[in-house]
Amino acid sequence: MLTVFLTRHGATLRSDPEQHLGQGIDIGLSDAARSAARALGARLEGVAFDRIVSSPLRRALETAGTVAPGRLVETDPRIAEMDYGEWEGLTYEEIYARDLELRRRWEDDPAGTPCPGGESGDDVAARARSFLADAIARGPHDGRILIVAHATLNRILLCVALGVPVRDYRRRFRQDPTNLTVLNLPGPLEDGALLLVANDTSHLGAAVAPWREDGH
Repeated sequence: MLTVFLTRHGATLRSDPEQHLGQGIDIGLSDAARSAARALGARLEGVAFDRIVSSPLRRALETAGTVAPGRLVETDPRIAEMDYGEWEGLTYEEIYARDLELRRRWEDDPAGTPCPGGESGDDVAARARSFLADAIARGPHDGRILIVAHATLNRILLCVALGVPVRDYRRRFRQDPTNLTVLNLPGPLEDGALLLVANDTSHLGAAVAPWREDGH
């Protein structure tokens, strides 16, 4: 049984106001985010990870190195964030002002509707599915893997692992910065996963309000 420990990178200096940071803007963590990553590392200190895999983007790599200092961190482009294309770096308000009708279509079906010049949810799901299938095949059979990636990638990965329609990833899942999410994958990916922990931020002290609506 492969146990997947999943987290989203910490916040960056461009996280407030929230904007679409995909693959085009490669920015590191804020000081507060480094502290949050250290808190997650302290929570996971007793876990013996067989592999630590990060998105190649700087904010994820920096989070991985802070959570598990001194450990080898692999990178895999399949777990990079969604390519937001022309929406890269834009806030919600800027996107609504620029592409209102397209944005409405995307929000209705983010799986089948690509960002202008970028990816759709289904494109990201294909990457996530390939990554998970390879992780299961690589093992070890009773292994533990830490994955450090991004808000949209993580939620789509959860859809793939749990058999949830990709179209619903924004409605069904949240991934706050430096949260802890844990899955068991007992067999082939098509057999589905068991969700053990979801978006837990208790290691950060102040609780994150579960009714807050945000995320891409």
